[in-house]
Amino acid sequence: MTNEQYKSRWDDRYRDADFAYGKAPNLFFKEHLDQLNKGSILMPADGEGRNGVYAAVSGWQVTSTDLSPEGKTKALQLAAELNTDLNYIVGDLETMQFEPASFDAIGLIYAHFLPEKKSILHKQLDSYLKPGGTIIFEAFSKNHEANAQVGGPTEKAWLFSEEEIKKDFSNYEILLLKEEVVGLEEGKYHNGQGTVIRFIGKKSNPFRKDGR
Repeated sequence: MTNEQYKSRWDDRYRDADFAYGKAPNLFFKEHLDQLNKGSILMPADGEGRNGVYAAVSGWQVTSTDLSPEGKTKALQLAAELNTDLNYIVGDLETMQFEPASFDAIGLIYAHFLPEKKSILHKQLDSYLKPGGTIIFEAFSKNHEANAQVGGPTEKAWLFSEEEIKKDFSNYEILLLKEEVVGLEEGKYHNGQGTVIRFIGKKSNPFRKDGR
């Protein structure tokens, strides 16, 4: 699948008047974001903005990205409904450039990138996170059985394992990393039981002797 095909798929999904995954934030993201000191957060693959908008409402300075302009339209609509705003950039994440070590947190919530680009993009995102910054990650596991309601990619190459996360974020203190079967109630497309990988990582500080 090319980037253009992937973009077209999401444009079609987000063009609908309803919000594909609802307007409420992902519960895992909300729980762990609420525990952090507010600052700047990067939200790749933020789609219709339910997570980025929640962060903005909570007092974070938010930069969201996505391939889909239809997603941006919906995200700005949601932000207006909740009387907040966020910086939303449409385009290929691989070609975007942010200042190194410029974000306090990164939210990767069901950010299923093209398989050949997953690790490349994870390393790119790592460069944008400040030492001591936090990644909040939830996505479908390689053990997930996708169906029309629960959603998720049907090819395992798009999915994640704990070993993959450890490799891609090897310079992080792992605060939480586990595979779980969870009940999802997120709009039309995440509704039912899904097997997910959940990861909270704190980027090591190379200037501290303990690496933290």
